[in-house]
Amino acid sequence: MAYENLKKQDKQIYAAITGEIKRQQEGMELIASENYVSRAVLEALGSVFTNKYSEGYPGKRYYGGQDFTDVVETLAIERAKKIFGAEHVNVQPHSGAPANMIAYNAVLQPGDTVLGMDLSHGGHLTHGHPLTLSAHIYNFIGYKTNQAGEIDYKQLEKLAIEHKPKLILAGFSAYTRKLDYKKFQAIAKKVGAISMFDIAHIAGLIAGKAIENPVPYFDIVTTTTHKTLRGPRGGMIMCKQQFAKAIDKSAFPGFQGGPHMNNIAAKAVAFGEALKPAFKTYAKQVIKNAKVLETELRKRGFEIKFGGTDYHMVLVDVFGSKGITGKQAEHALDEAGITVNKNMIPDDPRSPMDPSGIRIGVQAVTSRGMKEKEIKLIAGWIEEIVLAHDDKKVLAQIKKEVTTFCKKYPIYPAV
Repeated sequence: MAYENLKKQDKQIYAAITGEIKRQQEGMELIASENYVSRAVLEALGSVFTNKYSEGYPGKRYYGGQDFTDVVETLAIERAKKIFGAEHVNVQPHSGAPANMIAYNAVLQPGDTVLGMDLSHGGHLTHGHPLTLSAHIYNFIGYKTNQAGEIDYKQLEKLAIEHKPKLILAGFSAYTRKLDYKKFQAIAKKVGAISMFDIAHIAGLIAGKAIENPVPYFDIVTTTTHKTLRGPRGGMIMCKQQFAKAIDKSAFPGFQGGPHMNNIAAKAVAFGEALKPAFKTYAKQVIKNAKVLETELRKRGFEIKFGGTDYHMVLVDVFGSKGITGKQAEHALDEAGITVNKNMIPDDPRSPMDPSGIRIGVQAVTSRGMKEKEIKLIAGWIEEIVLAHDDKKVLAQIKKEVTTFCKKYPIYPAV
């Protein structure tokens, strides 16, 4: 990745990009929504498809010159169908939030009721947070986890019977336990609701067959294509055939204009990678690493929310465990070369910008080849950093150790 033309033309942007390469190489990404794409994905993302407008769908475009855009989009669709066993796929959503809005718009009318997971209990902003556009259009009712840290399906069914939602929404950004797909399906059927699952965080684990595939159980499934799926930043919608026309019409012309064909090309490449045997090995290792992280942090006195993890991430109550806030922990870890994000815990008494918890994901370090042994070292560093969060000398020393360690696991060999 030489960036020779950029280096000559725009030294400031060149410096920022090369600086980011260095940061990613020498630091440790433990943010649960991030990953490293392959060189092939990067090449497709930076291809000449960025020059092309392609409103419409393969074989039904509004502009000419679509010979190769149709090839790329069709390949992306076919590969996604093969991965997830989906009846219909739309690969045009620019990201996860637009994918959810497109899905809502396809099947709901303004004012319709949706049951979605409460943000502080692990849900996502687009699942009904009052500050989002979707919450201004639709009537969201939040469901929560119980004392054991699991989704309370009895409460969910009670809310469904009481509020008679048009849509019941599964999915999360910080919840870490397996969902009972059949229970969601049964509750939706009981009240005559459409079922939808936002699998943005776990799509790669599903693709790698490390966890059960929910696509056959739900009417609509949305996802991002990055995170555990290890593709470019983008979105995708899968659905039963009965919703196909509504989803496609909602995406274009309902919500978006021209699709980003360079991004769709990169999605196709990533989907091709996800179909290879090596990706299954990767997905299974992600879960192994997450379980080791859970165990090691618990040994060190950290409280793990939801009772543990079945996926790629853990949610840690650092305020309740160690007396520092999520914001303080995030900052201290960043100072030491380890990147996480502060995160609310269920019914958090603290504010979203200075919450009680941190969210930690292992999918990116797993992409670099780190396994159980390395995860144990990482857990040890996390404890050291949290305990010495206000000691800059200690943090600086740990950063040197982290940098030396990370250089052994290059994100792109021979960069």
